Amino acid sequence: MSESSQASENEDVYRPDAAEFRTVLGQFATGVTIITAIDEDEPVGVAANSFTSVSLDPPLVLFCVARTSTTWPRIERARKFAVNVLGEHQEALCRLFATKDVDRFAQVDWHLGVGGSPVLHDCIAYLDCEFWAEYDGGDHIIVVGRVLDLGVEHHNGPLVFHQGKYGRFVTAEGTP
Repeated sequence: MSESSQASENEDVYRPDAAEFRTVLGQFATGVTIITAIDEDEPVGVAANSFTSVSLDPPLVLFCVARTSTTWPRIERARKFAVNVLGEHQEALCRLFATKDVDRFAQVDWHLGVGGSPVLHDCIAYLDCEFWAEYDGGDHIIVVGRVLDLGVEHHNGPLVFHQGKYGRFVTAEGTP
């Protein structure tokens, strides 16, 4: 039996509790996105900071969404989505999309991207995608999308999430 197999069968293997795990992962700064789609002719969206690139050829990205999300089933039905990358000036927009039971799209300008998903105005960048694959990610779902279109709208700095707080990117020299 390999050493890794023995470790996985050992009852004494350390397993962090959820609060400790969240605290440690909070040390890793992330950007913030809003994932949008059209479901039954209605725009839907959810804030997500678990987003990354996967492949250049073909161009693939992924995001993770909680299984408890009420917006997720609507995005899943659409089979297309846009990733809207938020700028440092958009903390209020992020908070809006993280709030339940509000008309998120009544307070933001947007247009349909080439793939048919809402592209939010004033974001620093966007990626318009179609579903490529879905994977089990424990209490989350890992969604991979193939990029159909993309663009940089502004060259402002990104909205950053670190240690449970929003912030902005500052260079080592102290200037944004």
